Amino acid sequence: MELFQGINVVSISVTDLGRARLFYGETLGLGEPLYDLPEAGWLEFSTGGQGGNLAVTVAGPDWEPSTGTTVVLNVRDCYAAVDDLRCRGVACGEPVVFEGHVVFASFHDPFGNRLQMCSDVP
Repeated sequence: MELFQGINVVSISVTDLGRARLFYGETLGLGEPLYDLPEAGWLEFSTGGQGGNLAVTVAGPDWEPSTGTTVVLNVRDCYAAVDDLRCRGVACGEPVVFEGHVVFASFHDPFGNRLQMCSDVP
């Protein structure tokens, strides 16, 4: 019997839930939070698939942005998603191709957390 059955939610820390709501909900297009619990320091967004949700939580006093552990979001076309996010004012790295596997690109939220997006190789 398998112990784990997938990922339910991945959370990353931010310093301002209001700014996070705008960035993740509007800029990234994740929409309204599924769970909107500012009193608990928690906003949880659907990522549009079956792979789990993305939550943002209020950072502690000695917090530093995450640049190691990375949330990777699936997109249909990484090249098009990079263009789209750049039009929305998000600085994105150039797509990187691992032939036969994946195309991915990195970007950061307003708090300095590294995020990535990926799609199949066209």
